Amino acid sequence: MNESTSAPLAFDRFLYLADDPQTIEACLQPGTAELPDAHADIVLRDDISTDEITPVAIMSHYDDKLGGFAYTGLQAGGRTPIARHAVRQAGIQVVVAGNRYGKGSSREHSPAAEKHAGVCLVFARSFERIYRQNADNIGLLTSTNFALLAQLRAGHSITLEQILQERDVLTQAILRSGGLLDYGKRHLARSRPQAAAASDKPQTLFEKIIARHVLRTEQTGTDLTPGTGIFLRADWRFIHEYYTGMAAHMLYQSYAAPLHLFDTEKVIAFEDHTSYMHESPAHLRQGLVPNMLRMCQAHRDFVKATGLRWHRTLTENEALHDDGSNVAGISHAMMAEHYALPGQVVVGTDSHTPHSGALGCVAFGVGTTDMANAFMTGAVRITVPPGILVRLQGTLPAGVVAKDIVLHLLALPQIRAGKGVGRVFEFTGEVIDCLSVDERATLTNMCAELGGFTGIVAPDARTVQFLRERRGVDFELADWMHSDPGASYEQQITVDCSALDVLVAAPGDPGNGRAVGALEDTVAIDIAYGGSCTAGKREDFDQYHAVLAWGLQQGLQVAPHVQLYLQYGTTAVRDYCVQKGYDQVFERMGAKILQPSCGACANCGPGSSIDADQTTISAINRNFPGRSGPGKVWLGSPATVMASALAGHICSFSQLQKQTTTGRIQA
Repeated sequence: MNESTSAPLAFDRFLYLADDPQTIEACLQPGTAELPDAHADIVLRDDISTDEITPVAIMSHYDDKLGGFAYTGLQAGGRTPIARHAVRQAGIQVVVAGNRYGKGSSREHSPAAEKHAGVCLVFARSFERIYRQNADNIGLLTSTNFALLAQLRAGHSITLEQILQERDVLTQAILRSGGLLDYGKRHLARSRPQAAAASDKPQTLFEKIIARHVLRTEQTGTDLTPGTGIFLRADWRFIHEYYTGMAAHMLYQSYAAPLHLFDTEKVIAFEDHTSYMHESPAHLRQGLVPNMLRMCQAHRDFVKATGLRWHRTLTENEALHDDGSNVAGISHAMMAEHYALPGQVVVGTDSHTPHSGALGCVAFGVGTTDMANAFMTGAVRITVPPGILVRLQGTLPAGVVAKDIVLHLLALPQIRAGKGVGRVFEFTGEVIDCLSVDERATLTNMCAELGGFTGIVAPDARTVQFLRERRGVDFELADWMHSDPGASYEQQITVDCSALDVLVAAPGDPGNGRAVGALEDTVAIDIAYGGSCTAGKREDFDQYHAVLAWGLQQGLQVAPHVQLYLQYGTTAVRDYCVQKGYDQVFERMGAKILQPSCGACANCGPGSSIDADQTTISAINRNFPGRSGPGKVWLGSPATVMASALAGHICSFSQLQKQTTTGRIQA
């Protein structure tokens, strides 16, 4: 921003992202819209996701072209009322929304699109952590102070100082610098600070880990009080192809070539979103494959120029002749399979980076600018988050798995109200003790949907066994790798898992959880999809196989009107399934088998819907509008997805077994 904090800021073009599409359209008309006061009469949209701000299909862009796509995926009243270029053409300067603005993906494309469209300031009742930090990093102002909005609407000016009052000291400094890259060049590039010693007070495992990684800089100390801005030294930094071109674009604008990355050996580049772009309905319909190919080339050019370790995509043809030399898969799943270790800090350009928290890591997602800065300085910015202790007590009933637990948590009123945003979820209790690392990863992975900063499980004997059997690593747990008695948490949530049922989440939001047995109407499905980082692990495929193998024994087949897709998360999972003979059962059931990568989850591969009338039951982690195509997406566990595929409608495995016994489903 690089301007006086007392300089007056005045705006006269406002866009209210409302439930009513007519309100939105009125804001986009020429001239200043005459609208009622936002506090009284306009019902603002809550839970606006980054998929709506910038649909995934346009993420091959990473410059000012993004401005033409701002809000083109936004849904209101069953419509998408904001056309391409509409925000820029209307001269919108201020955007206003409701709670939990910017949910979902870590894509910095969203605030970048807003800024390129001319937006200077975004008001929301509350923001998701990654979105807001991304906005800070590029100098897009955000505020939850609606009194300032009222001043602007009344024709008065406000100041940058007023906007910054609600932010921590480090964030204020970054915004005054005009963004993180300028700040990093000025304050971080000259120093190689050392981690501070851990505190003697009772600490959570999260606090212990960041205390061993926190950096002293010119502007920041080692205070770990929640709300304090600090920098960490990450053990691992990773990026995937949707972000690399944007990061390179930023760095070549800010630094002279050739680029010299900090500790290059600890940076990993992945291609994991574009394996099936030639079969992706969203990309084919819009003619985006050439753009995606250019994006991938930008990724590869950066990798070559900087000498990064690289896991490339695995095409279908390569899979047929795979000699095992290319280890491929979804980036954050690969980190847990090959790199992350207990006690480490893992940072990636994906909101589901907390996946590795299942190993006892502090693993969290960041945006492109954060990663670009970390590439050059080795420093990763965080605002120290408070913690939530989640006690999972009791015994899981038959058929209830980790996915059902997290869908239960997502449906809790306090989580739906945003009380988990930016928090550390530490999972403990009797049930955690019994869960495998794969199942723990489902919980930590979906902390992204909970709104959390990260999720973490203290490492134990199961962790050590996972590292030894899956990775051949003999790891010895250190005495400090646990939370201390008396450690402080902002909140505590206790779940009696014995009382849980098999759940699904209705379309629109992962928080729309309900018991399968409580569905009032039969929900017919057109697509069943098993895969993604959340549900593409070995034990997820154990669940897929168990249901389908049972179905074969009963003489059942996938319902004639249902398309079944199964996509491995990594090559190691694929090889495991082949070794176990699962692939033969999947083939006999007529499943379309997809090679390891992201896919329908991010609307970038087969399994996405192609029509608004289609209904999908999916094991993925989020079902925001437009996330996996134009149709309706229900979320469920791997077993629920397979049972529904056999039944032709949403049902649990136990319901399917009863229906088959009673003859309601015929072989």
